[in-house]
Amino acid sequence: MKPQFFAAIHQICDEKNIPYERVIETIKAALATAYRKDFGNKEQEIEIVLQDDSDIATVLLVKEVVEEVENPNIEISLKESQKMKKDVEIGDIIKIDVTPLEYGRIAAQSAKQVILQRLQEAERDALYEMFKNRENEIMTAQVMRVENGVVHIQIEKHNVMLGHRDQIQNEKYYNGKRIKVYLDKVVHTSKGPQLSISRTHPNLVVRLLEMEIPEIAEGEVEIKSIARDPGTRSKVAVWAENDKIDPVGACIGQKGVRIQAVMNELNGERVDIIEWTKDPKEFIATALQPAKIAEVIIVNAGEDPKVPKRAAVFVEESERPMAIGKQGQNVRLASDLTGYELDLYNLEQLPAFKEKLKELMKSDRPTAGRRIEDKELEAAATEKELEAAEESIKKEEGEPASVGTKTGEWGKLTKAVITKLEAAGYAGLADLKGMDLKALEGIDGIGKVSAQKILKELE
Repeated sequence: MKPQFFAAIHQICDEKNIPYERVIETIKAALATAYRKDFGNKEQEIEIVLQDDSDIATVLLVKEVVEEVENPNIEISLKESQKMKKDVEIGDIIKIDVTPLEYGRIAAQSAKQVILQRLQEAERDALYEMFKNRENEIMTAQVMRVENGVVHIQIEKHNVMLGHRDQIQNEKYYNGKRIKVYLDKVVHTSKGPQLSISRTHPNLVVRLLEMEIPEIAEGEVEIKSIARDPGTRSKVAVWAENDKIDPVGACIGQKGVRIQAVMNELNGERVDIIEWTKDPKEFIATALQPAKIAEVIIVNAGEDPKVPKRAAVFVEESERPMAIGKQGQNVRLASDLTGYELDLYNLEQLPAFKEKLKELMKSDRPTAGRRIEDKELEAAATEKELEAAEESIKKEEGEPASVGTKTGEWGKLTKAVITKLEAAGYAGLADLKGMDLKALEGIDGIGKVSAQKILKELE
């Protein structure tokens, strides 16, 4: 083949990021297919030779030398083979030049589509192999365009779409902007490798911390867990086996330069670094910072894997809003970080809570997974008052909203629940839209049962 042909092959390899040998083998396979279709049959074994000093490809028919021919497509007798090569023996492989005179033009037409198809397949396979080995890594991408909220980016000459749910809320994307994305997984499809990339995945924060903080990259500081609300706030629990290393200080850096670099890459998302500890009580109290926690009681430590771990957290009334956070964000992130479902109570409810807990333990009633509702504790200080409170709750839950409440805005919620919501500053169901179960539970006075009823009304 002419040098221009091989130069074009090298150009394709560079543009498509495909190995040169893979392209040559693809072309040979396509030419062999074209020969079998126009001049031979499917059983024949064809070998294609591409030479620099020839204008066309050489076609060789490969046959095995046998004593008695059973399949003339792949076998040749010793007598016939000796006409071509004198020193041939039984079992040798002989290659016969069967290149047709008109093969160049016909082969080019027949093989064109096959070559293009095979090249596309080779490109897809090469891309898949390249990205498959880089799953769970952070990659640099460039924004190419934005259409209807979907961001089209390019990663190493490969175009990928960044969907709505994988974009950081309120982040501005524009042509030419360079961003870091997390490659979650790669799926091989008929249309090529599909890259699942994200700017909202928690591991994006982990990889950025590894890039900015040498102690994490080298394993001196370990990231134990992470909870993230993309675009607004993340909590990261870190730990160092070496007592001489301050894990929190190492992550923050002098004057906060290290953690600031991470936050800048995340469009200003706040990243709280928290020191992990083996003591779950201490860890939960630290995770709820900046609120000051008075006491933590572990209700279920997770002995039964089928039942979620749960803890009761007691705070001063003045610290409760800070512990809950805006729309329940702080307590929700702390719960995700620690792995415990957290129930917040006012400190004055602590004696009644302990009494109720003792009662449940004595009566062998399971506490694992059961929430002791705020309403059980608010009006109770003694065991008898607790019992009376439980009875009143049953009646109250079934009582319809009374005249004078905003029934048109609250649906079928009970009077007790409406009173709690209005006291917390909510004027109707419209104000609660977008809140999940944990956020609703974070509202002062709202327990899990009530939160579920509110969520049902919102749906």
